[in-house]
Amino acid sequence: MKTSFRHGRGVRVAAVLAAAALTLAACGSDSSDDTESEDGVGDLTVQFSWIKNAEFAGEFIADDKGYYADAGFGKVNFLAGPVAQEEIVATGKADFGLSNAVSTAAAIVNSKFPLKIVGTTYQKNPFSILSLADKGNIKTPQDLIGKKIGVQDPNLSLFKALLAANGIDEDEVEIVPNGFDVAPLEDKQIDGLVAYITNESLLVKGHGFDTVDLPFADNGLPFVAESVMTTDDMIKDNPEKVKAFLEAEIKGWKDACDGDAGYEEGAKLAVDTYGKDIDPPLELDKEIAQAKQQCETLVNTDETAENGLFTISDQMIEDNLTSLKAAGIDITADQLFDLSLLDELLKEKPELAE
Repeated sequence: MKTSFRHGRGVRVAAVLAAAALTLAACGSDSSDDTESEDGVGDLTVQFSWIKNAEFAGEFIADDKGYYADAGFGKVNFLAGPVAQEEIVATGKADFGLSNAVSTAAAIVNSKFPLKIVGTTYQKNPFSILSLADKGNIKTPQDLIGKKIGVQDPNLSLFKALLAANGIDEDEVEIVPNGFDVAPLEDKQIDGLVAYITNESLLVKGHGFDTVDLPFADNGLPFVAESVMTTDDMIKDNPEKVKAFLEAEIKGWKDACDGDAGYEEGAKLAVDTYGKDIDPPLELDKEIAQAKQQCETLVNTDETAENGLFTISDQMIEDNLTSLKAAGIDITADQLFDLSLLDELLKEKPELAE
């Protein structure tokens, strides 16, 4: 869903496209063949959905602390977005990708990509309608009526699904084509902006504005995000590799969400190591705030307290399918999700679910 650079006020689409062409460079190593080592599960390539910021704190910690190595992986290769991550994984350019249920489902249905979600980092999606308290002040779905809302092209169907889920006709809202630049909102050219509560919302608030968020997940459109996807062949032919990846991921995200120390650790790795070449540079305070917010509102929930990180309950799956239907995507649970290997892993190592 994210296809443009979302870092600062002055960034424009032209800069985004230039950056996107460069983001397939890996962190600290060249792309490598996925050849199994003698005693392990082979090298690892992971396609991120976005730039190397605190959104991937768990992955950075898992790499830095050797959790991937402990799980049997050789070289670890992180590919930055924004790219069409479903295509990257489906064509074998990455072993695993991080995306969301809407994007992955659309790729399965529309492009016939043989993909499955095998676990999820975010129990709740971070999409929101961001507004200023002294301008749009959009607190409820009904507040959208009569407003100018900036919507990115890849998020248009998702925004329309939000309207449909709340009984709002499209002609009751003025949709303004917009990139991920927050300047039109801050300059009060629009009343609201499709945003991430862990990114644009923090940026605008950090610029001194009094902001209001209308989260999709709490207003009729819940779906999982930063979800681990891989191919049907990977699940069938390399189940131990899938389980090894999920094990390292869970350990990394446990540390990343372990209070203030974890938030700071993941943010510092993003700023000083994995995302050190990002221009404009990442800001540590903002990355810490992002790490904290994503852990406390998206990663750790009542569901994970009961079942463990990366799990997706039956009820959550049903809620996702309802949201997908609202977005015009007709798909079954078995076509989108395969949690069998995660279930196996947690039975074999129940301490991971603690």
